[in-house]
Amino acid sequence: MNFDDFWGTVFSFQDYGEILALVQNSVWAGAVLGLLGGVVGTFVMKRDLAFAVHGISELSFAGAAFALLVGGDIVTGSLVGSVAAALLIGLMGGRAREKNSVIGVLMPFGLGLGILFLALYQGRAANKFGLLTGQIVAVNTVQLQVLAVTAAAVIAVLLAVWRPLTFASVDPEMAHARGVPVRALSILFMVVLGVSVALSLQVVGALLVLALLITPAAAALKVTSAPRLVLLLSVLFATAATVGGIMLALGGRLPISPYITTLSFLIYAVCAALGWIRRRRGANGRVLGSGPAGGGRRTTSAAA
Repeated sequence: MNFDDFWGTVFSFQDYGEILALVQNSVWAGAVLGLLGGVVGTFVMKRDLAFAVHGISELSFAGAAFALLVGGDIVTGSLVGSVAAALLIGLMGGRAREKNSVIGVLMPFGLGLGILFLALYQGRAANKFGLLTGQIVAVNTVQLQVLAVTAAAVIAVLLAVWRPLTFASVDPEMAHARGVPVRALSILFMVVLGVSVALSLQVVGALLVLALLITPAAAALKVTSAPRLVLLLSVLFATAATVGGIMLALGGRLPISPYITTLSFLIYAVCAALGWIRRRRGANGRVLGSGPAGGGRRTTSAAA
């Protein structure tokens, strides 16, 4: 494949307007998932659950693959798999080491089940591939409404427990001493995370769900530590990556996930660079570098 063939596969905007008119619901669905991923992702980072997202996505993939095999609803199957994995992780893993062990057991088990179900499936190959890497599906109005209502319910639950969940995420031992139901909040959030993973599966696929639930929040944390600003930037980055990826994918012949994950990574890379520049500069804009002798002495505004 030469460069022209590659470029034509990645970006080909012929009849773009007509295609966009047919998938407006998919674009709105991407915006909803971006909002959900940005909100949930902030707690994923606070609670250090990046590994858990990957583990839940594997069983979500297995549930979706089983639903595909038996002719059921894929979203329902992925929801069952995600919530089951989330409950197992939440109930069986108390400490971080125990939780990681449970996740490490679930990941290959879920992936193996999913591959088994896909191997037994005799339908279209595109359906199999879409579960792993995502695809642009013609989302009808009813599906969009169900997605929006489910996402709104998840966000409403998080808003209802926002303060105690934040306290339990930042300092669980102190929160427990203050009477906060840390374990109940942990299980509740794992269920919320499981639902979020299942909803994201249909857009970016089981293997790349991290791009919605981790990367935007991680990028936001690179440029600020203010909780409200982290939340705002996380939602903005997730929505931009999701909607932007869908818009670009409409003009190409590739699955949707490479576009979303590439945009998400570029956002993270820019934020990481900005964060590095900020760390190299003091509050007054002076560069914090080594001294004249090259001995590594750092200058500050106070020293000036």
